[in-house]
Amino acid sequence: MKIRIFLPIGALILSAGLYSCQNNTPAATETAAAAPQALQAPYTQQYYDSLGRVMDAYHQLSAALVKSDTGAASSAAILLKQHVDSLPVQLLQMDSARLAGIAGITGSISAELAGLLGEKDIEGKRGEYQMVSDMLYDLIKATGYKGHTVYRQYCPMAFDDKGAYWLSETRNIVNPYFGDKMLECGSTNDSLIYK
Repeated sequence: MKIRIFLPIGALILSAGLYSCQNNTPAATETAAAAPQALQAPYTQQYYDSLGRVMDAYHQLSAALVKSDTGAASSAAILLKQHVDSLPVQLLQMDSARLAGIAGITGSISAELAGLLGEKDIEGKRGEYQMVSDMLYDLIKATGYKGHTVYRQYCPMAFDDKGAYWLSETRNIVNPYFGDKMLECGSTNDSLIYK
């Protein structure tokens, strides 16, 4: 008798969740639909090569979270932390205040990655990943990423419907916050295209 009651309720909750995922995207999605203009990435190739290693490790971390693999997420976070810590921000030719801000962002990313490594379960790691994603987006917006496009994607249902962003190298949605439970839940919120 109880199963008959809970099955329709469960189906209703799942339907509402999927509907919410498709219709609860931020208003900025409409802006992202317009063809963005290529941005400048004016710093040295050495810096961008190093940033490329950071992004490769970040995408490995994303893939591990998609698979809900805590061991692979920790391994990717260690590699990402090493690359962030060795990012040659001193090569950026900008005023000292902006340079200090960039150094602050990289220091904060490193601290969040240390926190991610301290988390034992996948949800704790995903919470730290959210912070890393937001700060990495700020870093890329401040310095550029020569020759690359970065897609900022959004899941409205992450963290009890508070929503969360992540970065991707493709427009395809592969949600690191829910993995295979809701793999394609989300939308592209912003596109950063650099010459």
